[in-house]
Amino acid sequence: MRTFVYTSHPSRVVFGSGAVDRLREEIERLGRQRILLLSGPALEWASARVREAAGDLVVAEFGDAAMHTPVEVTERALAILRETSADCLVAVGGGSTTGLSKALALRTGLPQVILPTTYAGSEVTPVLGETRDGHKTTRSSPEILPGTVLYDVDLTLTLPVPLSVTSGVNALAHAVEALYSADANPVTDGQALQAISLIGRALPRLAADPADREARADLLEAAWLAGTCLATVGMGLHHKLCHTLGGSFGLPHAPTHTVILPHAMAYNAPAAPEVMRRIAEALGVPDAPAGVHDLVTSLGGPVSLRELGMPESGLAHAAEWAAATPYPNPREVTAEGLAGLLSDAWHGRRPAGRPSGADPRLARLTEQVVASFAQAPEPRTGALLADLVRHLHSFVIDNDVTDSEWQYAIDFLTRTGQQSGPTRQEFVLLSDTLGVSSVVDLLTNSRTPGTTPSAVLGPFYVEGPPEVPHGSDISGGLDGTPLWVDVRVTDTAGKPLGDAVVDVWQSNEDGFYDVQLPDLDGPVLRARLRTDAEGRITFWSTLPAAYPIPDDGPVGQMLAAVGRHPYRAPHLHFMIGAHGHRRLVTQLFVAGGAYLDGDTVFGVKDELVVDYTPQSGPTPDGRRVDGPWRRLSHTFRIAPSAE
Repeated sequence: MRTFVYTSHPSRVVFGSGAVDRLREEIERLGRQRILLLSGPALEWASARVREAAGDLVVAEFGDAAMHTPVEVTERALAILRETSADCLVAVGGGSTTGLSKALALRTGLPQVILPTTYAGSEVTPVLGETRDGHKTTRSSPEILPGTVLYDVDLTLTLPVPLSVTSGVNALAHAVEALYSADANPVTDGQALQAISLIGRALPRLAADPADREARADLLEAAWLAGTCLATVGMGLHHKLCHTLGGSFGLPHAPTHTVILPHAMAYNAPAAPEVMRRIAEALGVPDAPAGVHDLVTSLGGPVSLRELGMPESGLAHAAEWAAATPYPNPREVTAEGLAGLLSDAWHGRRPAGRPSGADPRLARLTEQVVASFAQAPEPRTGALLADLVRHLHSFVIDNDVTDSEWQYAIDFLTRTGQQSGPTRQEFVLLSDTLGVSSVVDLLTNSRTPGTTPSAVLGPFYVEGPPEVPHGSDISGGLDGTPLWVDVRVTDTAGKPLGDAVVDVWQSNEDGFYDVQLPDLDGPVLRARLRTDAEGRITFWSTLPAAYPIPDDGPVGQMLAAVGRHPYRAPHLHFMIGAHGHRRLVTQLFVAGGAYLDGDTVFGVKDELVVDYTPQSGPTPDGRRVDGPWRRLSHTFRIAPSAE
C-alpha cells in the first residue's frame, strides 16, 4: 500500500492575458503602498509594463538581478530597499529575478508579487539557492515562498525561442523529478504528468510559431504546475547536479537543466521503470530519457555541457562534490556513476536507455527519419512530420506489428483512397469515425471562446452550392416534414453581420445526401444564402433524420469488425463566412433525436442540440402547409479573424 505525506504551499495565482493590469489591485489587497521593482538585464520593456500598471506605488527599482542569486547582488538591492523604506517586493523576469526577490524577502519578511517572463516555475516554490564565493547553497522555508503570482502570457511573447526551449525543459525537470521523489503523492503525480504533456506538445508548436499565444499559455500553465510540484516534494539527482554545475562552474541555469535532464533520467531509469513508462506515455515516445533528448535536439536546444563552456577537466570534481552529500534518489548515487553520467552529458551522447527487450537499431532508425526533416524550409512542417514519425514508430514498436498486419493496413488505406472522390470522402469518414476530426474541431473551437461551437465538416460537403434567395425551399420536392429555418449571424458582441455567406446541407428523411442519390436532377437539400442587414436568413427544408454513414467501404468494414454502429444523430449543417471573421463550420442537432449519446463520429455537443419546434397552422411566410411542420430559430455568434 502506498504511503505519503502531503503538505500544500498556498500561493495566490492570477492567470490570464492582461493579468499585469491587476497588479495595483493585488498590492492594495496586501495593504502595501511602496514597491521595490526588481528585474534583470534586457527586461526594460517588461519593467515599463509593470511600472505602468503599478503607477506611483513604485518608489525604487533594481535592475541587476543575476543568475544563481549572488549574495553580493542581494546586499546591493537590500541597501536600496532600506533607503527607500519599500514595503513590498515586485519582481518581473525569470528565475534570477525571482531568486533575488526571495533572498530579500527572507531577510526582511516583506511580501512578494512575482510576474514571470519565463517558464522557470521558481515563483511558486519555497526554495532559494544562493551563491557565495563560488559555492551554491540551497534552503527551503515558508518565508521564501512568494505570496502572489501574476501569470500574464503577454509578458512571455517576446521570449526568444532558444530561451523558451531551455526554460520549458527546466520546468519539465521539476515535473520529472517529482514523479520519482520520495515524497511523491497522487496530487503531485497528476500535476507533474499534466505539465509533462503540456510541455511536450507546446514546445514544438512554439518553435514552429513563436507568436502562438496558446502554446505559450500552455507552457506558462505547465511551469506553474511543475513549480508547484517542486514546492511540494523533494528533488533528486538532477537538481543536485545542476546546482553543483551552476554554482561551481558558472554554467547558465536553464541550459544546464536542459543538457542534464535526459542523462539524469537515464541514470535513474533502472530504479524507476514505472515512472519512466508514465513519462514516455505523457510525451508520446517509446523511451522517456531518449525522448527528452530527442525533443531538445529537434528544437535546436543545447545537448552537451561542452557547448555550455564546461571544462572537461572539471567533470570528476563535479561528480565527487555531487556525490559527497547524501540525498533521496531512486538509484544509489556514486561518484563513479555520476562521472559516467557527466561524461555522456559533456559529449552530448544520446541516452541509451530503452524499454526492456527493444532493439537499439529501432531508436537509431527513428532518429534518422526524424533528422531528415530538420532542414525543412517550413519549420512547422518539419516539426509535425518529426512528431508524427515518433508516434507512428512508437505505435509499431509497442504493438509489435507484424508484416501481415502492416500489409493489411496499407491495403486498407489504399482502398480508402480508392473510395474517395468528388462526391464521397472516405478519408474524412475515417478521420470522423476515429474521432480525429472532433479532436481538431475541439482544439479549434477552444481558441474562440464566446462563439457558437464548431462541429466536424463531414464527408458530404460540396463546394459551390447553388445560391438561393431568402424564403426558398431547398428540399427539391422531396418528402419529409416541412422545416422553416430562421437563423441570424452576429459577432461575439451580438452585432448583426450582413452579407455573411451561409452554406447549408443535410440528408433527406431516409438518411441520404443528394450525392448518394444518382437519380436526382441537380443538387437538393443544400444551398448558399447571404444574410440581410439584420444578419438573418430564412428558408424551407425538411426535418433531418438520423442516418448511417456510408458503410459499404473500408470504414464500414472497420466499424463492423469492432461491433460499432454507423449512425449519426439527426442534424443540419452550416458553414458561415463573414468578412473580418473566422469561418464557422457547425451543425444543429435535433433535440430528442436518436443517437445523440452515441453519434458514430463523436460530433454532438450539448450546446448544438436545439429545438426543432413542432408547429401547425399558418406559416411565417404564408406558405400553405397541410399538416404539422417544424420551426428552427437560432443565433450563431462568430469570432473576429486573427488578423
